[in-house]
Amino acid sequence: MKIGISACLFGDKVRYDQTDKRNDTIIELLKGHEVIKICPEVSSCFSLPHEPLEIKDDKVYTKSGIDVTEQLYKGSRKCIDQIKDCNFVILKAKSPSCGYGLIYDGSFKGILIKGNGVFTGLCLENGIEVFNELQIEEIRKRLSQTDSDR
Repeated sequence: MKIGISACLFGDKVRYDQTDKRNDTIIELLKGHEVIKICPEVSSCFSLPHEPLEIKDDKVYTKSGIDVTEQLYKGSRKCIDQIKDCNFVILKAKSPSCGYGLIYDGSFKGILIKGNGVFTGLCLENGIEVFNELQIEEIRKRLSQTDSDR
């Protein structure tokens, strides 16, 4: 199988604060599969480190209030091109770009709401199956399926 994954989950220090969220369980699960690492924020040319981003009213803002929606969409579209032939993607939970199911509410106070990040939304619009790193059992089951279905 060919799987796209948020680069920070694979140990790349690409998060806004120049850290990673390496997930050894997922890395182990992906052994023997082709892995495509992506980071919509890096593809959007945000510097490292950069201000935290959150989504409010379908727009992406920096903590200081700058609207960076179009910048993040531009980088997210580049990442879609990189993973369009993947069987599925595993993305960083709660992220304004990669969050799946829950994202921060735009107040920068750590409050979670239902929603998806910009890149996740584009994945779903393009028929790409999405998991976040908290869905280990679902990922394990999906990896046990043949790579002929998508």
